[in-house]
Amino acid sequence: MSDIARPASRRRTALLMASHALVLLVGFASGIYSLPILIAPPGPSAEQVAQAAAGGLYRGEFRRDLKDSDALHWGEGTVAVSQQQIVFTGRLAPGPDYKLYLSPEFVETEADFQRLKPDMQRVGDVKTFENFIVPVPAGTDPSRFTSVIVWCETFGQFITSARYRDPA
Repeated sequence: MSDIARPASRRRTALLMASHALVLLVGFASGIYSLPILIAPPGPSAEQVAQAAAGGLYRGEFRRDLKDSDALHWGEGTVAVSQQQIVFTGRLAPGPDYKLYLSPEFVETEADFQRLKPDMQRVGDVKTFENFIVPVPAGTDPSRFTSVIVWCETFGQFITSARYRDPA
């Protein structure tokens, strides 16, 4: 093989490796994003959500325009909080391992979440991305808190939050 052919061959090999690595990375990222959508159970019906929300003592709103919300981490809709359950009517950005927390303060950044996490109460898992009803654990008093937060535990990502009552 001539000396001229070697650099061209190396360059071609490097380009092929880079393009294959890029395709692999895009495929992996697509899988992480789409897998939660594919395995999510169906959410409660509009009738079930409306009926459950009617018993809410407190109401709040998830908004897309929070500080740490972005194109991949957001929620929008209304939340109703009662002694028995937390009911959400709206949509969340799909993702894995979402958890629902009650917080003594309104949170809209990952740093605030981490700072307040020891004072929060984890309510349960959020497994659907359109509407949900999550039971409040026995012994949990939502009146001791002011806000509800959706957090991605696996990736440590803030998704959204809503203030449902003003601090005392």
